[in-house]
Amino acid sequence: MTTPVQHGNEALRPWSPEWYAVQAGALGDSACRALGFYVIPPTMRLSVVIPVYNEEKTLRVLVDRVREVPIRKELILIDDCSKDRTRDVLKALEAEGGQDDFNKIRIFFHDVNQGKGAALRTGFSNVQGDIVIIQDADLEYDPAEYPKLLKPIIENKADVVFGSRFLGDQAHRVLYFWHYLGNRFLTTLSNCFTNLNLTDMETCYKVFRRNVIDDLTPKLVQNRFGFEPEITAKVARRRYRVYETSVSYSGRTYAEGKKIGWKDGFKALWCIVRYGVKD
Repeated sequence: MTTPVQHGNEALRPWSPEWYAVQAGALGDSACRALGFYVIPPTMRLSVVIPVYNEEKTLRVLVDRVREVPIRKELILIDDCSKDRTRDVLKALEAEGGQDDFNKIRIFFHDVNQGKGAALRTGFSNVQGDIVIIQDADLEYDPAEYPKLLKPIIENKADVVFGSRFLGDQAHRVLYFWHYLGNRFLTTLSNCFTNLNLTDMETCYKVFRRNVIDDLTPKLVQNRFGFEPEITAKVARRRYRVYETSVSYSGRTYAEGKKIGWKDGFKALWCIVRYGVKD
């Protein structure tokens, strides 16, 4: 993570206008662009939507990592009727959050397990920020990469950004070969219907302008992992500007709690065709 810069007796918050002025003064604008340094408006709020199901072991660590990111934000956590102690952890986090406006914590509970897509719809329906990002609670994706994911939107180049695990210049844990092939196959098939050239349609990290979320949320219907091809097709059909940037990935094994399975792959296949043809 980018660390604060000491300016006189005051530490400047990374990505703030003051911090960038120091960086640009020392390195120059060209070097800052090459390094990905830019200004995140201090009035902007990021909505981090986190669907949660049986994540008591990783949830607190994940929330701490999100809070460490030096961006004004709200954390919207949706518990999809967890069976472990996840709800206890959530209630403790909510109580600890207090009046911290820089890291608002808002929690919603499902009384019946409905799936990741349904949890995301609940979160999207309650966002208050200017930009919305999806974050899983299992530590597979690193919140420290938010500034890189937000950059194309803040610079008004994109309406939607996908964080790709397969662009090749970030570390990722080596795991299941057949999962890798399945992801590439589903992405390629999705591209055939959407005419996008994504490398990772199934990625967790999808970032949206608020107006995109407001437009799409009432039209979303998939409750489980069919959400990924569904929202990709609907983004493409509306011709939103889409960017893709590389992200790191520390995948879990099934013994560590990975939930997606072969049935979800077949569902994704059906959704690609279904939403590729018609909303």
